[in-house]
Amino acid sequence: MGCTANDLVTALKAAAATIEEHRVELIQLDRVIGDGDHGENMDRGFKAVLTALDANTPDTPAAVLKLVATTLISKVGGAAGPLYGTAFLRASTAVKDRAELEPADLTEALTAALGGIVARGKAEPGDKTMVDALDPAVRAAKGDTATELLAAAAAAAETGADATVPLVARKGRASYLGERSAGHMDPGARSTALLLRAFAEVAAR
Repeated sequence: MGCTANDLVTALKAAAATIEEHRVELIQLDRVIGDGDHGENMDRGFKAVLTALDANTPDTPAAVLKLVATTLISKVGGAAGPLYGTAFLRASTAVKDRAELEPADLTEALTAALGGIVARGKAEPGDKTMVDALDPAVRAAKGDTATELLAAAAAAAETGADATVPLVARKGRASYLGERSAGHMDPGARSTALLLRAFAEVAAR
């Protein structure tokens, strides 16, 4: 059985709870090399997503993803809103009007999300951004089931986020710090890994 709109809503509720749980961690990561608002912005954005979903639960996965996209773009400040919003919007377009998403559809959605972030943020792997978590996640997203695929993607994203620690930032506000940005995990990479882990845990239930 594929991933339905209701399954996606369940996954997004888990993601919102994860972001809330790690809000302070994300704030602290961003305070060192950014504005310090990533955790607050993400938490506010995903709470707004839950409110939007409660008010109007879409009936297709694509419609759910589009609602998430428009909500994040309108509610999340800083770079995260446009980047994550674009990711969810591209994912929505990729899965079209399918009633259920099979593993291949999930890979397609993740690939489209990465393409959106790269197009919007102009970042590449090694720039110390969320791309460093999402790019390896997309490459690892393989499996016969959603559970296998998302578990592999989440593990790769976590490894990618950890790998941002020694990097010198080449994009975003962290790049202003130059060499001083090394030694700290990128908050966008960390939030990407958190979201994918939340999705993977829901799929494994």
